[in-house]
Parts: sequence; structure tokens; C-alpha cells
Amino acid sequence: MILESAPDVSVVGEASDGREAVRAARSLLPDVVLMDIRMAGMDGIEATRAIVEWARPLGHRVRVLALTTFDLDAYVVGALRAGASGFLLKDTPPAELLSAVQVVAEGSSVVSPAVLNRLLDRFATLLPLPDAAPEPPEDTLTAREHQVLRLVARGWSNGEIAAHLVLGETTVKSHVGSILTKLDLRDRVQAVVHAYETGLVRPGEADGTGEGRTDGRQHGEVSGPSA
Repeated sequence: MILESAPDVSVVGEASDGREAVRAARSLLPDVVLMDIRMAGMDGIEATRAIVEWARPLGHRVRVLALTTFDLDAYVVGALRAGASGFLLKDTPPAELLSAVQVVAEGSSVVSPAVLNRLLDRFATLLPLPDAAPEPPEDTLTAREHQVLRLVARGWSNGEIAAHLVLGETTVKSHVGSILTKLDLRDRVQAVVHAYETGLVRPGEADGTGEGRTDGRQHGEVSGPSA
């Protein structure tokens, strides 16, 4: 019902388990497959791998957007390694789910910020650290853009950033767009990775400003190229 409510989305088929999903994908050749990770028999990770590997040689790539009730690291890592183009929790609001489908269909990746931050905190500590953290690119980003980037890297939504910095949400969105353009990044996911790689944010540290969230909530904003 959610998908069919969007004028530019057509539901071409449904499947009740992983094997049926693989058969349907091969027969219908959809643009995007919404894949439930936890299913009896062939689970969503196996089905994702089968679909992606089968579609890889084709001129038309089938992209998989994984969904699950649980944000367990094993599910996330398994789905992404199997070739999924995105990973969302099932409590993602309908509008954000539709946005994610469109983003994935256009060739970009989508990962729920809450999930992304957990993965970064888990794996960033395994990466070799430089002798000294590189200086932030002060000649590229403004001081305000650095503030915004730090909060984006900690998984804050535009609305939360706006409230924290006492800015309009449209202004925050403009800052995010400017950051992506200046750093030649595709989307918020790449912005988060960039912030960790350059040492702007470190795993386990505070939210980048020395302060926590003002409302204490975890949000579920979809990461996508539209900022």
C-alpha cells in the first residue's frame, strides 16, 4: 500500500520467501527489490546474493533494499556484503521508505543513520590510525559547515541539527548540499565516511560539538543524495 501510493512507483510482483523472491526477480526484472532479511528457508541475505550475482552480467541491474526489524550487525554486514544497495529498519516512516526506494533506483546507496553509526563505531576502531589525525580542510569548508558535518557524521537529522544550532531546516539542508558539493561526495553516507576517515569524528566520542542530543531521541532519517 505504501509503495502503490507513490505515483512513480509500480509494484510488479510479491514473494513470500527467499526462493520465490529470486524466481520473481529473474522473471520480472524489477528495478528495486525490497528484501526482508529474516525469512524461512532461503533467508534474505542468501536471496540478495543470488539476485545480485544473477543480475550482474545483465545490462539491467536489479538493486536490493534490505529491510529488517532488528538492527543486528550480522544482518547489516551480511546484507551489504551480499550486494544490497541499502539497509533500513522496518519502522522507517513511509515517506522515508519511498525516498529510499527512489534513491536506490537511481543508483545510490541508503543506510539508516542509526545503523550506519553502529557499523562505523564497530569497524572504525579496526582501521590503522595515522600518527596524527589530519587537520580538517579549513580552506574548503566554513566553520559552520564543519559543525554541520560533525553532526551529520553522528547520525543527526536535518531537523535535529537545525534545533541544536538554532538554524532553519532549509538552511541546514543548504549547508549539507554545499558540503557534498565541496567535498565531491555523493550522499550523506559518504559524508559520514569522510568525517571518520579524515579524523573529524572518532568512534565513541561525543557528538562532535561536545554536547549530546537536545531531545535524547534516535532518529531514522534516510541517507540519500538529496541531503
